[in-house]
Amino acid sequence: MQMFRSITLWALIAILMIGVIALPVNLQTQLVCSLSVVIFMAVIKLLDAGGRWRLVALAFGTSIVLRYVYWRTTETLPPLNQPANFIPGLLLYMAEMYSVVMLALSLFIVAMPLGSRRLPKIDGKRFPTVDVFIPTYNEDAVLLSNTLAAAKAMDYPRDKVEVWLLDDGSTLQKRNSANPIEAERAETRMRELQALCETLGVRYLTRERNESAKAGNLNNGMAHSTGELIAVFDADHAPAHDFLESTVGYFDEDPKLFLVQTPHFFMNPDPLERNLKTFETMPGENEMFYGIIQRGLDKWNASFFCGSAAVLSRRALDTTKGFNGISITEDCETALALHSQGWNSVYVDKPLIAGLQPATFASFIGQRSRWAQGMMQILRFRFPLFKCGLSLPQRLCYMSSTLFWLFPFARTIFLFAPLFYLLFDLEIFTASGGEFLGYTLAYMLVNLMMQNYLYGSFRWPWISELYEYAQTVHLLPAVISVLLNPTKPTFKVTAKDESVSVSRLSEISRPFFVIFATLLFATFVAIYKVYAEPYKADVTLVVGGWNLLNLIMAGCALGVVSERGEKASSRRFKTQRRCEIANGETWYPAAIQDVSVGGSQIHVFGRDLPNFQIGVPGSIRFRLHNSDETVVLPTMVRRAERQGEITEVGIQYKPATPLDHRGIADLIFANSDQWQSFQRGRRRNPGLLRGTAWFLGLALFQTSRGLVYFFRSFRRKAAA
Repeated sequence: MQMFRSITLWALIAILMIGVIALPVNLQTQLVCSLSVVIFMAVIKLLDAGGRWRLVALAFGTSIVLRYVYWRTTETLPPLNQPANFIPGLLLYMAEMYSVVMLALSLFIVAMPLGSRRLPKIDGKRFPTVDVFIPTYNEDAVLLSNTLAAAKAMDYPRDKVEVWLLDDGSTLQKRNSANPIEAERAETRMRELQALCETLGVRYLTRERNESAKAGNLNNGMAHSTGELIAVFDADHAPAHDFLESTVGYFDEDPKLFLVQTPHFFMNPDPLERNLKTFETMPGENEMFYGIIQRGLDKWNASFFCGSAAVLSRRALDTTKGFNGISITEDCETALALHSQGWNSVYVDKPLIAGLQPATFASFIGQRSRWAQGMMQILRFRFPLFKCGLSLPQRLCYMSSTLFWLFPFARTIFLFAPLFYLLFDLEIFTASGGEFLGYTLAYMLVNLMMQNYLYGSFRWPWISELYEYAQTVHLLPAVISVLLNPTKPTFKVTAKDESVSVSRLSEISRPFFVIFATLLFATFVAIYKVYAEPYKADVTLVVGGWNLLNLIMAGCALGVVSERGEKASSRRFKTQRRCEIANGETWYPAAIQDVSVGGSQIHVFGRDLPNFQIGVPGSIRFRLHNSDETVVLPTMVRRAERQGEITEVGIQYKPATPLDHRGIADLIFANSDQWQSFQRGRRRNPGLLRGTAWFLGLALFQTSRGLVYFFRSFRRKAAA
């Protein structure tokens, strides 16, 4: 009821303001009104007023947006009898209206997102049976060993859970391939994974043919299993001990529940975070979705399946004959089908798995292309707005999730619109410089402030724009392709466990340098036009400023596509855990200070310790998480440095058997609290002014770094 009252208040204020929006006012009055709203919103933000005041601020911001839309629609479009101006002018107008629609949907979804849910208690008298599905295609055995070991170690009655490795890389179709190399590779892979599964106590399953990609693989797993619930983890998504304890109980509370989704937490930076060096200091791209948007969707019973880190009801899946596979995003499509049948979903806002995301920019774009094409397929084939069985809020939520991936069209138009005026003297936006300040600049400021209200510490200013621009260059052809031929895209597995050993330009970086050079040339044209055509200098300055903003974004993207050399595929996470380390034949008491996928840093206690020999095989032993069992893990010392009474030792894991991965998985994945602590350490809101200043500094540095990489690459090619 409280939520309904708050939303009603926000809607009433916006409706009352509509009467003011259409009033004819002079430019001075518009400037005063816009400035007043900006100041009012800034004061509320500085006072950190939440609840209804937050909605009041958003409502006043909405009034400025609607005022801009009214002015933009009635006064700024070029005449219809000037097609050279009207056509690009109309495209720009449509791109702006798309942005307004997406802002409206965002306000509806996340203006007052649902708080974190309490963790449920499982009925101790009846633990539902659970099948854990880990689909794999081309991932190596080491990566799979950690995930399988972590899945086997989850806290749950052993007789109630069965872990399955669903291997789509060793199907009969592949083993009988006409290509002898491919056939032998598939046969070898099957034998290796079968041995791995037997050692770890995991069920191995493959199938005859690779049909319907991941959805078909999961459905094959359903056909060979009987668990009441199905937990799904990607091959590189290893669960914490408490994953099932934190999710299964919800199904006892709601018999119509089909999904419990948890966040995807990543132990390595994506290419933007790695190349810009922001992984430890700034929230990642996925945190805005999992930290805010999924909570907003959850409020409207529209949180959807994200392909991994989730538990689903077999009874619900049986009603749709398993996982849907018409699109290449089977996760969202399956959730849409089940929501439309009246089933419910729950989102748990706590990271309970840790995984890996693409490390190279090319793989990152490949993954995003698949997401974009899959969502466009859902938009074409399922069109959520008219999907029978969905509530109105659910329709709007799914439309927001699918329409979002049309952003490459809008971003492309915003990028090139200033060039129509600067290079071709076309007037696609009929307004004076003063009108631009009174309407457009006010709209842009309010838009940025509203985004800061909505996403705050989860997304810093201008970062969303940078992510969208970096993806637009290559996603635009992918989106156009699927719109023209929606059945064409095929499922492609995202590369896992990559690393960039040598600093280099991405293989798909060329368009970014071409665009940067074009925008830089247009900047000099703008400067020339200000002096050569002083009678329209106000408009030229405005358009030139817009182009300069695009140039700053394009310059920052040069740093994004300049891949930093980095051998480690994951970051270290701090921990405090007692252990013992062997030095020769003697064991010494120690404490594990941090962990990563490849190794750990250990503090060994004692003033009179003998020197640790570098590169010599050794081992550590420790007690498993929430257990009395002790394991011994083979290691190798890579670094040792004495600091007073403590010797700091860097070790590398050297697993000799699959069972050794139990220890590695326990060190890295057992405790989910360390991931939540890491996320909270990055979540701070720099504010609009400081955030903008920080981004300008970042863009300047990354522009210079990108140009250095470019000229260095050019010299190498010339020398070759």
